[in-house]
Amino acid sequence: MSVVRWQAQTREQLSALLPEAVVVLPIGATEQHGPHLATGTDALLAETAATRAAEVAAASATRTFVLAPTLPIGASDHHLPFGGTISLRPETLLALLLDVARSVADCGGRRLVIVNGHGGNRGICSAAAAAASVRSPITVAYLDYWDAAAGADLGATPLPGHAGGFETSLVLAVDPTLVQERTPRGAVPVVPSVPGVEIQRQASWHEQKGFTDEPANADAQQGKEWLDHLVSTLAGQLVALAAAL
Repeated sequence: MSVVRWQAQTREQLSALLPEAVVVLPIGATEQHGPHLATGTDALLAETAATRAAEVAAASATRTFVLAPTLPIGASDHHLPFGGTISLRPETLLALLLDVARSVADCGGRRLVIVNGHGGNRGICSAAAAAASVRSPITVAYLDYWDAAAGADLGATPLPGHAGGFETSLVLAVDPTLVQERTPRGAVPVVPSVPGVEIQRQASWHEQKGFTDEPANADAQQGKEWLDHLVSTLAGQLVALAAAL
């Protein structure tokens, strides 16, 4: 089938496409990524992963993929003290996602896949997918793009991390002009953890200086390999979703 961008279509074209298409919605964030990465990193990587995966998936999928405009702002209140961050409150982001899903459904769309690129959006995306599916005649799937990197050779690089080796490598592969000079960060602070338990702690971000692992370990070629791997995995998921939904 094919891949089309929502904003490049007329209302008549969308009315014809949406009832049988899969709408793909990338969502990221605009937030500090240490002193070396652009604030739009999460939106850039979510859009890149979603777009490339849809293009690969289109070759074997039975439905058209409609790429919705990327949502560039997410729930990033925990990054506000560092500066450079534009954040939505969790309840605002939930309402935004519900309105987007409702709009897609009102336009005739019946299948929506949210491709998330920011850790702070995870619970909200899950809640939005569940709520939208009972409020509108639409099936909503949600995934975090970095999960598709599972199975790749990540070495000692934490996955996904924040503004560390993983994200910096991916940005080097996509647009190296968005990466500033990287310097070693020194000792990694110990962050409290309990297996099987999610812990949220404001102080951890300040102790980590706004990034979670060593950006100096980033490598453009490694980033390309990781990106190719996760795009291939995501493409397979999109093909499966197109058949299942």
